[in-house]
Amino acid sequence: MTINRRGALGAALATTLAASLPARVLAQGSGGNWPSKPLKLIVPYPPGGSSDIIARAISQPLSEALGQSVIVDNRAGANGNLGADLLAKAPADGYTLMLCDLGALAISPSLYPKLPFDPSKDLRGVAMLAYSPHLLVVHPSVQANTLKELVELSKKSDLNFAVTASGSTAHLAGIELQRKVGAKWEYVPYKGGVQAVLDTVAGQTQVLMNGMLATYPQVQAGKLKLIAVSKATRMPLIGNVPTIAEQGAPGYESGTWQGVVAGRGVPDAVIARLNRELVRIIRTPDIRARLAGQGAEVVTMAAPEQDQFFAKERARWAQVVKEANVRLD
Repeated sequence: MTINRRGALGAALATTLAASLPARVLAQGSGGNWPSKPLKLIVPYPPGGSSDIIARAISQPLSEALGQSVIVDNRAGANGNLGADLLAKAPADGYTLMLCDLGALAISPSLYPKLPFDPSKDLRGVAMLAYSPHLLVVHPSVQANTLKELVELSKKSDLNFAVTASGSTAHLAGIELQRKVGAKWEYVPYKGGVQAVLDTVAGQTQVLMNGMLATYPQVQAGKLKLIAVSKATRMPLIGNVPTIAEQGAPGYESGTWQGVVAGRGVPDAVIARLNRELVRIIRTPDIRARLAGQGAEVVTMAAPEQDQFFAKERARWAQVVKEANVRLD
């Protein structure tokens, strides 16, 4: 009887102590004293693109918040799949993360049947950060100022449509648009958005659909002509430029959804901490204003909500790939 009473008292004392301990201590065994060393933030695209811009905007504030260095590591290749595979194979301890276009990651399972990783099983959401619509732009020499004029021109002239990579979100968005409006153009794949933008500026390709963060500065500089925006509604930042939906493709909307993902086995306590810090950082006035000035909206989600969004995107693009019979050479 005495032994039982002591056991009950011990349990009660343990419960009281646990309630008073900091969350980071309670995370022992599910994150421990994380973080105790530098973090790596993989960007699976070349420097200068939308994901890279956001990664470099948040890396220093995140480093300050966590008390550890956050190193941005560009690992371009295979439409983002190289970086994603590195993440999937890294220890699931919260020290390796990836910031990418979630739409592109959602497309991969439909286009690459032999992926060395399974995004739905090997990766988990950490935090959604931002959304920026695609801009449909052309080289200034192209004799079209509206989507209708561009479609008509495409039927009688050879137009090359630059895409950031085969199977990228912008590529599939271009295919979806082409099917809706009856345009004709040839797709020219690149290994990243930066080179696709530069070649369109140079006139080597005539049409481009790409994320606003990386494309709008060229529009502002007069090096590209803006035809339409892929957002559901018009954007004050770019004046009265009509949406694609307004110009003959009702309901059309596409864009770049930037988010952070981690390995599936990363402890919930670590994911919660990261989500809290990342959401706070991306919502700070200076970063929000910086992104807004380039056309990106701060859009945040809790980790489970991000996983649900990712699942819906996989279903959406799987249907586009199937209906358009998209194949990668």
